[in-house]
Amino acid sequence: MVVMGVTGSGKTTIGVALARAISATFVDGDQLHPEANIAKMSAGIPLDDADRWPWLSKVGETLRLGPAPVIVGCSALKRAYRDFIAEQAGAPVLFIHLDGSRELISKRMHERTGHFMPASLLDSQFATLEVPGKDENAIAVPIDAPLDEIVADITAKFGERPS
Repeated sequence: MVVMGVTGSGKTTIGVALARAISATFVDGDQLHPEANIAKMSAGIPLDDADRWPWLSKVGETLRLGPAPVIVGCSALKRAYRDFIAEQAGAPVLFIHLDGSRELISKRMHERTGHFMPASLLDSQFATLEVPGKDENAIAVPIDAPLDEIVADITAKFGERPS
């Protein structure tokens, strides 16, 4: 599984809580970025596709090699990125899209400390985001609820997915 969404949507917080709830391993996709990507984002420069492909390859590899079940937090903003991740994983990947308003996410970003991604990159993230289509292996989850309710919503939606 990939917990996806724009920066500040709660991928790590929700991914950790979801992993705990379903006895999975969580891997923060930020830890898979090359140092050059971290430096670029820290400087307020958005990543381009050339920056993202090696990182996305590591995300897919982590899904393929990690102890099942594994959840990776990764923005996976474009359909092409999600398709590539699934290809690299070598198996179907469920994408959990954390859906929230720009206002809510901006507020959260301004309240958090110690993260390399500046709030100034939020607009570029929303501009890049291609919301998963109905034909993708994805579920959307609103993030404007308490954490335990978000996790319950995700696990309930697992049961709604066709096998």
